[in-house]
Amino acid sequence: MSKDYSKYTISYNYEQRLAKYDIEGSIAHSKMLSKQNIITEKEFAIIQKGLLTVLSEIDNQQFIWKPELEDIHMNIEFRLTELIGEVGSKLHTARSRNDQISLDMRMYIKDLNILAINKLILLINKLVEVSEENSDIIMPGYTHLQRAQPILLSHHLLAYAEMFLRDIDRYLDSYKRADVMPLGSGALAGLPYDLDREFVAKELGFSSLSNNSIDTVSDRDFILDYSYASSTTMMHISRFSEEIIIWSSEEFGFTNLGKQFTTWSSIMPQKRNPDFAELARGKTGRVYGDLFRLFTILKGLPLAYNRDMQEDKEGFFDIADTLNLTLEIFSDMIGSLTFNKSKMLKAVENSYVLATDIADYLVSKSVPFRQAHKIVSEMTDFCIKEKKYFSELELKDYKSFSEKFDKDIFDITPLYSVNKRDTYGGTSENQIKNNIANIKSRIKLIEKQII
Repeated sequence: MSKDYSKYTISYNYEQRLAKYDIEGSIAHSKMLSKQNIITEKEFAIIQKGLLTVLSEIDNQQFIWKPELEDIHMNIEFRLTELIGEVGSKLHTARSRNDQISLDMRMYIKDLNILAINKLILLINKLVEVSEENSDIIMPGYTHLQRAQPILLSHHLLAYAEMFLRDIDRYLDSYKRADVMPLGSGALAGLPYDLDREFVAKELGFSSLSNNSIDTVSDRDFILDYSYASSTTMMHISRFSEEIIIWSSEEFGFTNLGKQFTTWSSIMPQKRNPDFAELARGKTGRVYGDLFRLFTILKGLPLAYNRDMQEDKEGFFDIADTLNLTLEIFSDMIGSLTFNKSKMLKAVENSYVLATDIADYLVSKSVPFRQAHKIVSEMTDFCIKEKKYFSELELKDYKSFSEKFDKDIFDITPLYSVNKRDTYGGTSENQIKNNIANIKSRIKLIEKQII
């Protein structure tokens, strides 16, 4: 007896989320066929009513999927014909599954881009809110994970807002490239009917038509665009997760996560683990893998459509699901953070992060910067040896390194350092207020674009 390999080719099981778009596209297509007198108005009305019945059955989980029909297109068309008879078989006139699946995916990705943008807006607004609530907290800024210069916590948090705003730009670009109507390309060569592609595009809310039928049915760049944008967003989330994990450790103690975003150790009762941040960091690798899976599928394909392209969906769907849930959780997790102001300030004070400010002080006294750098470097070595911080030095100690030092050296404090950095984009209190206003303004512009 020969083996049954039919399961190898089916795709309806994971394509079901596209059913709404498939039916919307079919209604627009049949409406155009009626407009062009390829089918009658009565036949269109029957087809439309039947398709809406099928959609209702799917939404209410009453639809019976048939594995032998392989994909959602054939399942929907088969059920339509069961409901309305032979007229249902006219739906596929002037259409191929090749341009049909491209249409479904483009419609779905357009919605996904808007969903991602809205979730990112919520996340950015949460970062702004947390920044405003903690505007007086000073912390060490880091390079190479070494304490570098004093900054405001809000400046650090808003750096991620800038990253997420760039992510929104990528999703807007992804939306633009998905916003191309492919129906009318047929299998690969176009169609021998008097079609009105512009009509279908308008019905479905597309801003332009695809230009080359061969390219249209073999193009999956728009999926790569969304997947790349999502991979970059997840990378930014992973970086933020890493800092939350470090900051919430006992060694840092800068922040505490809400209990709902931590879990107990199974054996060590004193531990609360930042599992949600760790999972977000880990799921980034999963999204990367899905992106490269698609690159690998496409890299050797000749024109035009090949069945390999059926494998473009599962990894892509996984990207969308992972991204959307992560963004939702991350916004709430950021809102749950509380910060240890005194410990963050102590990390600034018990360090040498004012070294650059002291060098700049010498520059203001006409000492060349390189010479000032050398003087403060020697001071730092002295302090480390004597187990002192700059704040513990007396004026005579300063003068032992340079006669340019005077009593105004003691005016240099962490807050002084922060507010001296008042250049555009800097960490001063004034610049943070400007940055927050700027972010709010940019969000309003984005919201106008996606309405």
